[in-house]
Formats: sequence, C-alpha cells, structure tokens
Amino acid sequence: MNTLQDKIVIVTGAGSGIGKSAALMFAQRGARVVLVGRRKEALEGVAEVIEKQGGRAWVHAAHIEKKTEVEALVSGVRRQLGPVDILVNNAGSASKTLNVRWIEEAEWEQVQDVNLKAVFLLSQAVLPDMLARREGTIITVSSLAALRPNLLGGAAYGAAKAGVRNFMAYLHNTFRNNGIRATCILPGEVNTPIMDNRANPPAPAVREQMVQPDDVAEAILLCASLPARTVIEELRVAPTALRDISGDLEAGRWKNAPPACLAERDTLL
Repeated sequence: MNTLQDKIVIVTGAGSGIGKSAALMFAQRGARVVLVGRRKEALEGVAEVIEKQGGRAWVHAAHIEKKTEVEALVSGVRRQLGPVDILVNNAGSASKTLNVRWIEEAEWEQVQDVNLKAVFLLSQAVLPDMLARREGTIITVSSLAALRPNLLGGAAYGAAKAGVRNFMAYLHNTFRNNGIRATCILPGEVNTPIMDNRANPPAPAVREQMVQPDDVAEAILLCASLPARTVIEELRVAPTALRDISGDLEAGRWKNAPPACLAERDTLL
C-alpha cells in the first residue's frame, strides 16, 4: 500500500537541493506537495517538472521566519487542500562569517531565524490540526554540524542546527502519544548550491563524494512513509569517505575578518 498517496505535504526550501529532490519524490508517490521558498520562479520550475511527470504541486512563496506569513501559508493550504499531513522543514541558511570572533549580530540572528525560528513557527502552525486528528509527521533536516560544530559550518549555523535537533526531540517526547511523529535528520556535507558560498568551495570531484540531495530525500521519504505506528526519531546521513577539511577550516577561520585582524593571520603563516 502506498502510504503517501493523496497526503498533503509541505516542503520548505523546495526550490533547489534537498527540498527539490524530496518534493519530486513525494509527488512521484502520489502526494499533494506544497512547494515553499522565497524564490517563486524557482518553485514554479519545480512545480512544472512535477506536473509534467503527472504529479500535483502548489507553489507558495513566503518568508517562513515571519509568523504572519507562516500562518497565511498553513491556513491557505487548509482551505485549498485540507489539513497538513506531513511537514518537511528543510529550508536552511548558511552563515557567511564562520568565526564567532567576526560575525555580526544581524547575521547571527538571520541564521537562527531561518534554521531554528522558522521550524518552530511552522511546527506550531500545523500542530493543532495534527493533534485534532491524532496523526501527523514533522520531519526536520538538521545537520551533523549540530553534533560536530566547527569552522566548516560556522558558529551560528551549528548552534541553530543543534537547536532544531533539541526542538524535534521535544516534539517527539511531548506528542508521541498523541499520534505525532517527529523526526530529525542530520546530514553531513551535501552537494547543494550552498557549497558555492563556502570559504573554500569544494572542487567538483570532491562534491561527487559527498552525500547527494537525492540521498537525503530518500531518507526523508523513508521516515514519512513508514506505518504510523513507527517513528524514526533521528537519522544520520554521512559520506562514506572521510575527507581532509583542514584547508577549509583554516579558510573559514579568517573569512570576513576585519582588515586590521588579518595581520594576526599573516604572523601565523
């Protein structure tokens, strides 16, 4: 039996990377997929692919770190399609400044808003309908940076991803006996466009050895499609090969450092 047929699924960050792959796979399994992100044009491109493959998709551009826009999203889905069955919190934002010495308060807050606050707002918005029906699944894509914080992801990103890991454990412990499944997926390095913004962008050959978006999407589909009696509380998805990241860490240490502080770096070289 296809447990995803006709399910109403919200996928955030659906315009590219993991979110796009997951949306395509949900649609292929017969789900009704709501594509959420900031870039409407990118979402429409994904919807077009889904519809050409015979699937069903709806586009909703939104800033999910804003409560009013989240409430409008969830209430709009309820009116048009029905209550949400599955929420996939995938949208994320990487920090441009990785060293806590240099990061500005505004950048820190922006990273927390997208990676942590948005997960809280979306989960809070879908919970009433899920609790009323005693059924629902919330899956959040965190990161292995939650467990192994360093200069690769940066201080703000690691802290936010640790926060959502904790929040998903809270949802699981609080609502599991109300029929709610809460799952946290922690991928290692994934070959997504976010890699282009790294302090030391990986070469194509290196990216090929990373986890691919489809790999994480398969994990999301697994967690969503198991019988309602079963939940995967936490799932780690990592590259098989361990690569040398020493150069990346050193580049991250000094990215966006104030010019006056670069003399410190030069004395260490």
